[in-house]
Amino acid sequence: MVDNTAMRIVIADDAVLLREGLVRLLTESGHQVVAAVGDGDALVGAVVEHQPDVSIVDVRMPPSHTDEGLRAAVEARRLVPRTPILVLSQYVEVSYADDLLATTGGSGGGIGYLLKDRVAAIDEFLDALRRVAAGGTVLDPEVVGQLFARRRRDDPLRELTPREREVLALMAEGRSNTAIARALVVSDGAVEKHVRNIFTKLTLPPDTEQHRRVLAVLTYLRN
Repeated sequence: MVDNTAMRIVIADDAVLLREGLVRLLTESGHQVVAAVGDGDALVGAVVEHQPDVSIVDVRMPPSHTDEGLRAAVEARRLVPRTPILVLSQYVEVSYADDLLATTGGSGGGIGYLLKDRVAAIDEFLDALRRVAAGGTVLDPEVVGQLFARRRRDDPLRELTPREREVLALMAEGRSNTAIARALVVSDGAVEKHVRNIFTKLTLPPDTEQHRRVLAVLTYLRN
């Protein structure tokens, strides 16, 4: 269990101003930045060396400024399994979210994908970082919204009711049952019932609650 008051963090972003801004923000919030680097190779090395509680990674880094950061994050999770990663992106790239989530292998492990604009909402950003460090899955609401737009006719989620889809979308954002209940203005018991129905309709085998939540989110993202 990660101590919410102090995390050891690696930052990887080639934009010096943003990188230094994150260092200052996190340090002033009581956390320790163990490494702040500007390219993918340095990120992988820092994760292997420091085994941080969580890493913040820009998708686009040198030399081509396409997906080097994402590929480095995937490599870091291969070398240090389940190391928590929060990816930041300037734009919504649903395929990048898919690639990153595929590294969970259905077994969990902290993963987050947020737009850089979310950093400005400091409390929400820090909360997302804590949830990822604690092993949760956090997705930007805009990524979740775009996933709805690409549903196929053979969607395995077609059996879900509109309310169950709402619950699953909020699960994909990394929200707890209590947070989902607040967002939908329903009781915790109602959310628990919806979650059980989702697991049943997606034919997810009995397992730990967190494991099945990850499997449900992966099903949601890939269809």
